[in-house]
Amino acid sequence: MTPSSPRPSLRRRPRLLAASALVTAGVLVLGACGSDDGDNGGDGDNGAVNTDAPLYDQLPESIREAGKITVGSDIAYAPIEYYDENNEVTGIDPAIADAMAEQLGVPMDFVNGTFDGLVLGMNSGRYDVIMSAMTDTRERQEGLSEDAEGGADFVNYFEAGSALLVAAGNPEGIATLDDLCGLTVASQRGTSNEALVERQGESCDEPIEMLVNDTDDESITQLQSGRAQVVVTDFPVALYNATTARDGELFEVVGEQIDAAPYGIAVPKDNPELRDALQQALQAIIDDGTYQEVLAEWDAETGAIESATVNAGQ
Repeated sequence: MTPSSPRPSLRRRPRLLAASALVTAGVLVLGACGSDDGDNGGDGDNGAVNTDAPLYDQLPESIREAGKITVGSDIAYAPIEYYDENNEVTGIDPAIADAMAEQLGVPMDFVNGTFDGLVLGMNSGRYDVIMSAMTDTRERQEGLSEDAEGGADFVNYFEAGSALLVAAGNPEGIATLDDLCGLTVASQRGTSNEALVERQGESCDEPIEMLVNDTDDESITQLQSGRAQVVVTDFPVALYNATTARDGELFEVVGEQIDAAPYGIAVPKDNPELRDALQQALQAIIDDGTYQEVLAEWDAETGAIESATVNAGQ
């Protein structure tokens, strides 16, 4: 697709500042929790096959025969991916995936799963790829981390770091990671945020009490209830909750974004054909401006990348 070609029809949702489907009556409402039940993330048929799409012939034969790319994702991570009020998958990742699907000629079908089991599920054949705000790290590439058995290649599509989310008014006076010592800190299991809290705890004289949860929603609930004093989560997720929960009255983000790193679409290492097709599709939507439009819809331009890379994480 060239810049002068018509833009693909994207599954658009309200901008971040207007997206308040997760809050009602001033109380945070949890989205569907990540589970390992394999529930379909959307309607199971979010687009027709288009054999004339620019990159259709670049797809592996197995994907062309299936007529879709099955995407493993922990769909409880607004605004990256979550269920809307109609139980449809929405967010930054699904919108980018829809744009890429226009280039590939097959839909990218999101399926719900527990974050720390996604790579294992992919490498056992349950999913074709993973798109779930997964930070590309050398440990995950090589299968050295507990949540990435078997390893993976990563097509890098966004960049974000960690952030400190606290109660509005910042009652503990938190400004940096050093201020977490002696506090109760919540994070999601198997994420880079959990690892960040663990590393910080090693340098503390007064230990951090870690509350490690299966979903980020659980961490946010613990902050809201006062059980946790801080949530360490990805910067766009922290910003989303600070902005939308009870019209911005519940939480705030403190300090600077921490250790920004690339998100990656994880692909099995034995499927370079699919990896390369995804990289080409991402580069195509960057080149024609669709990628930037998607991020603008979600007020996520700060995470934009300029080119589609592979395994850029360190």
